[in-house]
Order: sequence, then C-alpha cells, then structure tokens
Amino acid sequence: MTRTPVMADNLPPLFLELLGDGYEVLPWETSAESDSLRRAAAFITYSHPRVDGPLLDRAPNVKVVSNHGVGVDHIDVAAAVERNIPVGNTPGCLDGSTADMTFALILATARNIVIGDQYARSPEFTVYDPSLMIGKEVHGSTLGIVGLGRIGKQVARRACAFNMRVLYHNRRRDPAAEAEFNAEFRSLDDLLAESDFVALNCPLTDETTNLISTPQFERMQRSAVLINMSRGAVVDTDALYAALSTGRIAAAGIDVTQPEPLPRDHPLLKLRNLVLTPHLGSASDRTRRRMIEMSIENLRAGLAGQSLPYRVG
Repeated sequence: MTRTPVMADNLPPLFLELLGDGYEVLPWETSAESDSLRRAAAFITYSHPRVDGPLLDRAPNVKVVSNHGVGVDHIDVAAAVERNIPVGNTPGCLDGSTADMTFALILATARNIVIGDQYARSPEFTVYDPSLMIGKEVHGSTLGIVGLGRIGKQVARRACAFNMRVLYHNRRRDPAAEAEFNAEFRSLDDLLAESDFVALNCPLTDETTNLISTPQFERMQRSAVLINMSRGAVVDTDALYAALSTGRIAAAGIDVTQPEPLPRDHPLLKLRNLVLTPHLGSASDRTRRRMIEMSIENLRAGLAGQSLPYRVG
C-alpha cells in the first residue's frame, strides 16, 4: 500500500493512532538536503517549528499545512496562501479547557497552592498555624480580561460563577458580552489599574508582542496577579522578572514563556511568587483528542484538494 508522506514534529501517540496506516510520518528536517522536505505532501505543526516562505519553497509537494492547535503565529499564513497552500487550525475545541487552566492558575497563585503543597510535604510542617500563607480572595474580586474572544468569554463565564467583577479590553467593544457577563470595557491602562487579577487571553500578533512590559506593570496594583495563557511573547520576560522580584506585583501564573522553555538557570525559575506550567492550556483528555481529530480532518481535506473545514488562510 502506498502511504502519503507527511512531515511532522513530535506527534503524540494518539495522533499517530488516529491518523492510521495510510500515512508515512517523516521527521521534521529543514536543511536544503532534507529528504523529508522533498517528499512531504503536508506539514503537521503544533505551535512550532517555524513555517515560512523559504521553507515552503524547499517543499515542492506540500499541499496543506495542518496545525494541531489554534495559534498560528509560527506560520506565515500569507506566504502559504501566496503559494496556494491552505493552512488549517483547531478553533473552538480548546476554549473551555484553556479557560479552566486560566482559573487553575488564578486559584493556585491566589491561594499559595504550589508552595503550600511543598510546605505540607516538608519536615518544617509540624503544627497548624492559622497565620500561615494567607492568600488573596478570588470570589468578589475584579478580573481584567485582555482579549475577550472565544477563550476570554469562557473565562468571563467562570468569573461570573465566582461573583467577580469583569473588566475587559479588546480592539472593539462587545455589547453582547457586556450584557451576558455584566462586563465593563476599559482601556488597557485603566484595566490594569483596576484589576485584582489580569488574565491575558489574546493571540500573539505584532500589536500584542511585549504588550505587557515595564510601563504596564507600573500601572498595576502591588497586590495584583498576572495570568498569561496566551503566548509567552505577549509579556516582556525581563520586565516580568523585575516586577515579581521587586514586589511591583504580587504574583504571576504563566503557562507560556519567551523563550519556551526558559533556560534552566533563568532567574524566574527561582521566584516563589511565580506559578509556572509547561504549556498545559489545552492538555485535557477530550480536548486533545478533538484537536487531533480536527487537525486530521484538515489534513485529509487538503490532500484531497477539498476546502479545509477549519481554515485559517
């Protein structure tokens, strides 16, 4: 049986299982002499590696780029479209899972879950102390959401269950969301100044790169907590370290970093007021399975010359 060659980087076992036997998965090789590039009929990516015009020019047989995830900032979509190569992603299916993780980080930072777990396991914990690790109240607090798209709205929905006041910043106002969540539109500066918790749920674009840097941290309350579930480059890493290490803000919970992963000797890794997770936003069983299914649907449609069901460009 002839198998269709597809080039991919580090596919999970479930992806290979659902993909089936009709495909030959080639290693991700981008050198000019790469046999994978020469033979591949499709690319499968997941937030990396970079796919741009020069790479596509060295892959003469590629018919489709199928991203196993929603973010496509690592793909030059315009360059692909210029070459009549459609790009697909997996929108919608990971919104709830990512919103859950946003609140997991809110609760973990506010209530000292990580350092509390470490302390409870240590020899130092010998007697209950009612003054130990007093945290920050979540219910009834003010949550500022930067990016009230699909994921941001799921975060707002969960915030309502916590009786939180919801502020949001978007490129444009969303009257329907304001009515549903009793949300209040704010400029970015005003949102930062008023919020107890700031949740970043925006895509990475030229406009949002280093969106949160030193001037923005200066606008935030000293008791504020920053949550980043978007992309690492939305936050200036050096400015984040300065804000956390000097007490400019109280804490941060981040699922993404720039670079990713951080070097093992990076000073951020030594901070106790930082909760860090390894890009787990969509890492739940049903969500990851659906992401794989959607990615395979895009792959098969593109290889058959059909319209992608979940097309970006």
